[in-house]
Amino acid sequence: MAELAGPRSCRCESNERVAAAIAGTTRSLLLPGLLLLLAGCTGDGVPAGGAARPADTGAAARPVPTAADSASLLRADRTADSLTVVERIRLAKQRGLDTLPTGALMVALGRTFVGTPYVPQTLEAEGDERLIINLRALDCVTFVENMLALARTIRAGGAFPEFTRELERIRYRTGSVAGYPSRLHYFSEWIDANQAKGIVTNVTRELGAVRDLEPLDFMSTHRASYRQLADDATFEAIRQIEARLNQNPRYYIPATAIAGAAPRIRDGDIIAATSTLSGMDIAHTGLAVWQDGELHLMHAPLVGDSVEISAQPLAVRIQRIRTQDGIMVARPRD
Repeated sequence: MAELAGPRSCRCESNERVAAAIAGTTRSLLLPGLLLLLAGCTGDGVPAGGAARPADTGAAARPVPTAADSASLLRADRTADSLTVVERIRLAKQRGLDTLPTGALMVALGRTFVGTPYVPQTLEAEGDERLIINLRALDCVTFVENMLALARTIRAGGAFPEFTRELERIRYRTGSVAGYPSRLHYFSEWIDANQAKGIVTNVTRELGAVRDLEPLDFMSTHRASYRQLADDATFEAIRQIEARLNQNPRYYIPATAIAGAAPRIRDGDIIAATSTLSGMDIAHTGLAVWQDGELHLMHAPLVGDSVEISAQPLAVRIQRIRTQDGIMVARPRD
């Protein structure tokens, strides 16, 4: 049974969780400057080693959602979310977008979500693991997942029930919910699992990648930051998943090589910014979008902000954020 809301963190990890881990505390009341400087899902307004400032988008500053606003956005609203899916399907057919390649369709759909609030932890609902659907508030990974599920649904001529099945197939290792460990928490595994399902192709190595030797253990070494890991069986399952993932090589394109690889990256390619934090693979995710001859990132950044197209080109953006050091690239299949 799908529930259409609930708190969650990015698989690239929420700002609060990462900052808490770095600070050695699980408290959520952390200094905003620490969150913005060290967290993974960073907006263009946070320079590496500098103070936070508003992103230079040319638009008026957006109001920061209050705690009450965020709580409202996290509540289940099946009617609102199903209507959003139905409306996007109608719009795509009306504009002839349903014939576009999957990646191009994801970008077209993503543009209609620009301005949608960023809210972290949208999947971390109380109770047992279940499929959460929330198109009213997005984080960096749910933005990518929802655009991919919507595009696949539209190209297949489906409706809301098909969308929910696509989303579940994308988000969970075997394509269905089977407890907290069944969710694809590490985004590098998300790419591999969805490649195995025929949904994306990992093109990172084709673009001039190098091997990433950092072992993955962020979840098991920060057990107190995840309420689900209080359960010993769940913790052991995650630890075993990490051990398995560490047997497989990972590759990434270093930040200094992104500009050279950019001409071979397409609209709608899924961009996963690699993390400099120990034990973590991915710091942020989004979609590649070409704009005025330069490669940018369409993404859901920064607590208190919303879905946007980055003001800076992707290569520049990655190099100026010190918690990111490169990218992985997954290409949606048609």
